[in-house]
Parts: sequence; C-alpha cells; structure tokens
Amino acid sequence: MLKIYSHYERFMVYQVKQLLDDNEIPNFVKNEFAQGAIGELSPLDSQPEVWLTDVEWQSKAQALIDDFSVEPSDIENWKCANCNEENEGNFAICWQCEEPQKA
Repeated sequence: MLKIYSHYERFMVYQVKQLLDDNEIPNFVKNEFAQGAIGELSPLDSQPEVWLTDVEWQSKAQALIDDFSVEPSDIENWKCANCNEENEGNFAICWQCEEPQKA
C-alpha cells in the first residue's frame, strides 16, 4: 500500500479518488472522518488521504493526479481563430463569440 494523495479538503480527496476509480486504479481513503478529532490529533495526522492498494499503479496514478492538479493560472491563454479575442487558458470556448478552441 502507498499513500498517493492528501489534502485538507475532503472534496479534493474524493475528486482524486473518483479519478482513480474511473481509471480502474485500486485505492481507498484513509482518515476519512479524522478531521473531527483535530485537537486530539495533529492536523497533519487528520488529513484525508488516498492510498493505492497496489504500488504497481503508482506511475499511472501520479500522472493522472498531476494532470488533475494543474491550476488554471498554469494554462496558457489562447487567441480565438474566429474573432481574435484573447481567452484565458481554462476556457474551452471563446467568451466573445462562443467559438470552440481549436487544437
């Protein structure tokens, strides 16, 4: 078993778990309800964690998590081929003319 991901927000942990589940990577969540024990436990010991049940999946799981974890500010802006409007990188459709981004 191997811890592959942890985050202070349970929502993020469950998004990663779902991502791994969707790709049929065996995993489970540890410390699911430990945040209620903060004070009795250290905050670091109570963070929800995603663990792999088989370490052979580590490289594929880590690649998926890395792609998932890209911040919108890390994605380059693009210029619409239809209207030449500058769009932020996290938009797949031009905000000005609603033309889909061309690959």
